[in-house]
Amino acid sequence: IYSYLARNFLVDITKTLKDQPDLKAPTYDDANFTSFANYFKDASGDLFGVPMEAFLKTYLYRKDLFDDPKIKEAFKKETGKDLKPATTHAEYTEIADFFTKYGKDNGMELWGTTAQAHTGHPASWYEFFESIVPTFGVYNWGIDAKNNYAATVEHGGAMNSDKAKAALKYWLHLRDIAPPESTQSTWTETATTFAAGRVAQGLIYGENAAWIASDPAQSKVVGQVGFALPPLEPGVLDDAKAGKGYIGYYDGGAFGVPVTSKNKEASLLFLEFIGQNEVQPDWAIAAPRITNTATFDDPKVKEMDVKLGGFYTMLKDEGKLFAGAPPYPFHAQVREATAPIFYDILTGKIGPDEGLDQMAAKAEEELTSLGYRK
Repeated sequence: IYSYLARNFLVDITKTLKDQPDLKAPTYDDANFTSFANYFKDASGDLFGVPMEAFLKTYLYRKDLFDDPKIKEAFKKETGKDLKPATTHAEYTEIADFFTKYGKDNGMELWGTTAQAHTGHPASWYEFFESIVPTFGVYNWGIDAKNNYAATVEHGGAMNSDKAKAALKYWLHLRDIAPPESTQSTWTETATTFAAGRVAQGLIYGENAAWIASDPAQSKVVGQVGFALPPLEPGVLDDAKAGKGYIGYYDGGAFGVPVTSKNKEASLLFLEFIGQNEVQPDWAIAAPRITNTATFDDPKVKEMDVKLGGFYTMLKDEGKLFAGAPPYPFHAQVREATAPIFYDILTGKIGPDEGLDQMAAKAEEELTSLGYRK
């Protein structure tokens, strides 16, 4: 949306409803939205999009596997530790290694983790920059907008920092011990992999979490799914609580009205309709996305929250620790400029350290070309 705002593509919803009060529905108020709506506002606080989905990318794990006495005993024997959801990357890796080996040793179609590691789709680029490096303490893609849009360590950025390189090696190892479909997996395939019972844990977009946990027509692991915060490096949670960073991706979207629309008034009425408190609960149950604060307290949503093991409660209580995309008008340009190098890393054409060095340099080159970096 930031590229749209920079080019004045969208109708200012706040201003339009103020200038044309006859369009303002009495049951619509943008104060009803969660803080996620802030991602669709300009610098003055005017709203340019009505949120239609908002969810976290969270850590899912198989409760039936983690609670299985035989598996718990085997894990304890092999590692000397109790089997429980990971809170650090070292713990997550240890659990992933264990389950991949356990599956192989027991002739099971079971691996230790998902990996959204497609070798030619931006889903892999997004997994790394939005879900993996933040947990190592690298935020906003490693680009410092306040420091002349630096991306390289040489100029004050962090895209090729030691933390970013450690994050990439961690993730590439997970890719190597994940199911074979992982090298062609986007956000869709990681969900179907988890739902098929092929992994013990993984990072999954919240839009898929509810059906994985509750719909037997689509999932083989109904009632067996647990939710937790992503594994983190020391200090990252403190950064998030202090507003200096975040622990993962707060995904979602909004409906806006293009300035070229021939039916602006009708479009705004539709946006007001979907933004009403009374419309939201059924939508929230059908897909685990909540955009209005009142939705959390709806009886039907509370009932589903129990079935999902507290997924909505996590969204309500911990959502503030996650973040959406950085407010970059150059979002697509930098992604497209650096993605080919990233794919070369994934296919082994270039090493991870050298690849991140090249990506950071390429990002600065693109930002200079676009006029952001001076």
